[in-house]
Amino acid sequence: MAAIYLIEQGTSIYKDYQRFVIHVSEKPKLEIPIREVEQIMIFGNIQLSTPVINACLQEKIAVLFLNQSGQYHGHLASEESTNLDNHLVQMERRNNNEFQFYVSKAIVYGKLINSKQLLMRFNRRRKIAAVEKAIYGISQDIDSLNLVDDLDSLRGYEGITAARYFPAFGELITNPHFEFSIRNRQPPTDPINSLLSFGYTLLFNNVLSFIIAEGLSPYIGNFHYGERQKPYLAFDLMEEFRSVIVDSLVLKIVNNVVFKTQDFDILSSTGGVYLNQSSRRIFLKQFEARMNEETSHPDLQSQVTYRHAIQLQVRRYKRHLLSEIPYEAFLRPA
Repeated sequence: MAAIYLIEQGTSIYKDYQRFVIHVSEKPKLEIPIREVEQIMIFGNIQLSTPVINACLQEKIAVLFLNQSGQYHGHLASEESTNLDNHLVQMERRNNNEFQFYVSKAIVYGKLINSKQLLMRFNRRRKIAAVEKAIYGISQDIDSLNLVDDLDSLRGYEGITAARYFPAFGELITNPHFEFSIRNRQPPTDPINSLLSFGYTLLFNNVLSFIIAEGLSPYIGNFHYGERQKPYLAFDLMEEFRSVIVDSLVLKIVNNVVFKTQDFDILSSTGGVYLNQSSRRIFLKQFEARMNEETSHPDLQSQVTYRHAIQLQVRRYKRHLLSEIPYEAFLRPA
């Protein structure tokens, strides 16, 4: 099963028998069997025919609508993808402080463990002192989670770990043409932040599509919150996969000189730094390859792709929501 990313403006997609046909002016048409498609991500001005929309609704193919930079605008949903009973339970759990705290604690624990493991793995041979110091600090933060008993303190430790993690992450970049010391967003102001932001956007949309497929409301989260209505549950459940999928991918492609500084454009209106369109295609290909790499997951004896691991975690959350079986975060195998 595959995800289709449509990024070239003016692209049209229509249905021909049991295939989706993707057409961009003056380029050969691309045909993909419908049975092989799991989700479609629409970036900006892309045209979908009515038969394509009907096929996606019938086959439960997630279709997400984004702007050109990947910001989520909405999704296509059928009646079968909305489960009001699940939503009512989510609303009930939203008012349960104990449920919210323990789910959030498991998520933060998974994020911290995976962040620490990435630093350890990439620093195994380099033995950079600043990275070793960050690893030690994150280990202390993980131990301190046992003493935390409220959400605000939990969010505080998550923030402290991020302040340790990202400067250490920057130390692991070996490509002399790229530097990174602090995480910034909206807009990203350097190439590394641009790659991280784009990767997190793709990860978020993948998590979101599985939440919708499981009949859950993506808007009712536990750890993340705010006054505006946003898909907070997707922000929650992507946390443990950030370093596993995106951060490790960014380090790999930057250190392997996949991109050069001229592959990024600066938006004059905001100062934001973004991959140009041709380079974005390369990143999408690398991201899909990463999502299709295999790993182990405790819920299955056989190896699974990282995309399937995300689906299994969404199902773990749903199981916890409906049956109170404890939620356990995904921990990347050492």
